[in-house]
Amino acid sequence: MKHQLYREQQLNCDIETAWKFFSSANNLEKITPKDMKFVVLTHFKNDEIFEGMIIDYFVSPLLGIKMKWKTEIIQVDFQKSFTDFQKNGPYKLWHHHHEFIENENGVLMKDTVDYKLPLGFLGEIAHKLFVRSKLEHIFNYRYQILEDRFNQ
Repeated sequence: MKHQLYREQQLNCDIETAWKFFSSANNLEKITPKDMKFVVLTHFKNDEIFEGMIIDYFVSPLLGIKMKWKTEIIQVDFQKSFTDFQKNGPYKLWHHHHEFIENENGVLMKDTVDYKLPLGFLGEIAHKLFVRSKLEHIFNYRYQILEDRFNQ
């Protein structure tokens, strides 16, 4: 079964600042809860996002078990949106669309994550028991970090 997580947040900054921060793979560790032990393995000389960009990570989403995660940037519209897609990792499907909309207060950032879990009905039970709440926790953490960084 396909699930969706949607979030939006107003950032009090200009589009250049928002884009530079969010399109940098090196900033993912800064907005991910420490208990996830998230580490970006891919290092880029030029931190500019591009279609076809492959990013490898280690993440420990459950019980401290370390997993590799590989995403590809499949869509980039400069200073408007980008989409990452899981090539290998814990989900059967992970499609994360990031959107940035300039407005009179700065930038409205929108995240839409479409995802499916593996293991059929067992994955759905896991979703109900802990996966959904873990994703909510991650995005709640991000919200607070971004509030502190952009809206103080």
